[in-house]
Amino acid sequence: MNYTALYRKFRPQVFADVYGQDAIVTTLRNQILANRIGHAYLFCGTRGTGKTSIAKIFARAVNCSNPVDASPCGECPLCKSIAVGASMNVIEIDAASNNGVDNIREIVDEVTYSPVEGKYKVYIIDEVHMLSTGAFNALLKTLEEPPGYVIFILATTEIHKIPMTIMSRCQRYDFKRITVDTIMQRLNVLMTEEGIEAEEKALRYIAKSADGAMRDAISLLDQCVSFYFGEKLTYDKVLDVLGAVDIEIFSRLLRACLQDDVSACINLLEEIVMSGREMGQFVIDFTWYLRNLLLLKAAEGNTEIIDVSAENMARLKEEAEMAPADVIMRYIRIFSELTNQIRFSTNKRILLEIALVKLCKPSMETDSQSLLDRIRQIENKIASGTILTDSVSQYQPNQNSPGQHTPGQPSPQPYAANTPRPALAKAIPADIEKVVANWSNILARIPMPMRSYLKNARLSLGENDKLLIVVEEGLASDYLIKQPDNQGHLERILSEQMGKEIPMEVRSLAEERSFEATYIDLSEIIKMEIEIEDE
Repeated sequence: MNYTALYRKFRPQVFADVYGQDAIVTTLRNQILANRIGHAYLFCGTRGTGKTSIAKIFARAVNCSNPVDASPCGECPLCKSIAVGASMNVIEIDAASNNGVDNIREIVDEVTYSPVEGKYKVYIIDEVHMLSTGAFNALLKTLEEPPGYVIFILATTEIHKIPMTIMSRCQRYDFKRITVDTIMQRLNVLMTEEGIEAEEKALRYIAKSADGAMRDAISLLDQCVSFYFGEKLTYDKVLDVLGAVDIEIFSRLLRACLQDDVSACINLLEEIVMSGREMGQFVIDFTWYLRNLLLLKAAEGNTEIIDVSAENMARLKEEAEMAPADVIMRYIRIFSELTNQIRFSTNKRILLEIALVKLCKPSMETDSQSLLDRIRQIENKIASGTILTDSVSQYQPNQNSPGQHTPGQPSPQPYAANTPRPALAKAIPADIEKVVANWSNILARIPMPMRSYLKNARLSLGENDKLLIVVEEGLASDYLIKQPDNQGHLERILSEQMGKEIPMEVRSLAEERSFEATYIDLSEIIKMEIEIEDE
């Protein structure tokens, strides 16, 4: 006998078998009991949440000869024929492969014929958002006023693609994601019926990996059971099959990043790669770990919003005290961007290594969150008494700044924690700082039409301490970026007015982005004063 996949073997046959959609099930059952059945239904929601299963149960229930509490009996000839797909009363259509006008016209022609047996002809159109515009228009009139014996059930995962004219003619039901506890309850029932022993921790991980989709959870369970057939399903075995990483690895990685230890991060990544873990899944899981950490910190210790074990919760609380919120948000941003990049990349490991270096070295980036992280690193070094005077002096604006180390003098010693420390200077090169401070005067001396294009320009700091001039997209960017001669002319003007060579770079800012969200406002940084209180 051929093997049947678990998700097909345990597909719900009556409303009582449906998990996680109680509101929808109750509404449909009441409609059947009260004989208030609609002519068109729209089932929308993410994959694996029971849309098609409920549609089939509903189709059998409205045609069943002996319904039991509004559910199909499963014993009458009509129930049996519908269950095996042999009934002419229930027609299932996959709109992904039957999305043309001709396919819908066939349906329109068929609805004129009454059902051979039973009360209703039920058309279940799956992935209905795949229909073409012409197909939707062909369906519109029939959907609005079908014969009394016809019911349409449209199912979709992308409700935003359904025309409003179609939606307004249907009763809409939104299928929500199924909770981890509900999925676990169902998986426990399946394990009992299959006679397979499994750890609760293993089933919980499968339930969480399914991301609210019951069908995905059962498929993952089927995969794990098949790999370790005849053995007890443990947490470690599930991690091995799914290519996942234990939460302890995430904790070690986070602590290494907070300590700016690049070597430890790369060694951990090597350990993950050699154990056969999937890079894309690792990025998603670590981002989720950071999300839990941020929520715990933002919710001020409210543990109810995070579904983890007591052991892992204790670890999260400890790390929430170690990591500032802005640092966690920067980590989440970097890994969220990596999630999209790594999906189609052939060099996933390299991309992941670059991301880990960015986490440990915020100086590689110029956004405001990275600046805050750089300040945190400096403060930590000062507090621990390990920062050297020449490490501070690299931020001084000129050669005469206090704390500047000159050749021939004894090497500076580390500051003790209780020693008065010099104030940190702004991390802006002196010449660039002078350009920013005198920008208004410089702009007044620039000839037209270049001056008009620079009128709304904003100043920031680029790579290698270059002056970064950000202009508006359009005429200004065309003039200064697409015409290199004009940019070179501007660089000569700045150098002549300042009496020094001023390295610069010009970029454009798209209309949908704000300057503050993309670049550091150099004028604000120059005004910033970093004060360190004596302990």
